[in-house]
Amino acid sequence: MMKPLSFLAFDFGATNGRSIIGTLKDSKLFLKEISRFPNSIFLLRRKYYWNIFSLYDELKRAIALCAKENITLDAIGIDTWGVDFVLLDAQGDILGLPRAYRDPYTQDIQSKYFKYVPAEEVYGKTGIQFMDFNSLFQLFALKEERSPLLETAQSLLFMPDALTYLLTGEKICEYTIASTSQLLNPHTKQIERGLLDAIGVSPSLFPKLVQPGTVVGTLTDEICRETGIGKIPVVAVAG
Repeated sequence: MMKPLSFLAFDFGATNGRSIIGTLKDSKLFLKEISRFPNSIFLLRRKYYWNIFSLYDELKRAIALCAKENITLDAIGIDTWGVDFVLLDAQGDILGLPRAYRDPYTQDIQSKYFKYVPAEEVYGKTGIQFMDFNSLFQLFALKEERSPLLETAQSLLFMPDALTYLLTGEKICEYTIASTSQLLNPHTKQIERGLLDAIGVSPSLFPKLVQPGTVVGTLTDEICRETGIGKIPVVAVAG
C-alpha cells in the first residue's frame, strides 16, 4: 500500500489567497485549509502595485503552521493569476514592486505596439486574446515610460515563479503561466523573441521554460530556519 502523500498548495487570487493541504490516502484526496488572507492592489503615486512581500510573508506563515502542527509535507506548489511579473537585478534582488494588471498604464497601448509588429502576426504567433494588460503590452508600456527598472532588469519572473524563487532561490518560467503573456509561441513552445526584439526588450530576461510538475528546488536554508520545517521540494504547477 502506498504511503499517504501531503502537498501544500497556495492559491493566490486578485482579492484573496489561501493555503490548503491536500493529502492522498487510499486513493482519496483529503483537503484541509491552513490559512486564508486578503490580497489587493494599492495605489502609490498614481500607479497600482501588488505587495509581493506581504504574499511572501503569507507563504512563510502557512509553512510555519504546518511545521507547528507536525504535518509532513512532500511538496509545495504555488498558483497565482497571470500576466503580471516581477523584475530582478543582476544580484537577483527584486526591482520595485510589481505593477498590477489593473493599472491604466496599458490603456490604448495595443495600437502603438502594432506599429512595430502587426496584430495579425502577433496573434498568429501567440494565439491568445488581445487584452491591454497582457504581459507583452505591459513590457511595452514600461518601455514607453522609459522605466529605469526595466533598463536595469536582468530577469523577469511571472508572479507564481517569483514566489517560488523567493522560497527556493531558483529562477524558472513555468509554461502555462507564460501562455497568459502573449509572448509564448504554442507551436515552438518558446518565448517569441521577435515580439520583444521589435521593441528593444531583451528576450534574455526570461529564464528557462519548464513544464508543470517540474521540481524547481527545495526550500532555502533561510526559509527552513524561519519556519522550522525541513528541505521540502517546491514544484512548478499549472497556472
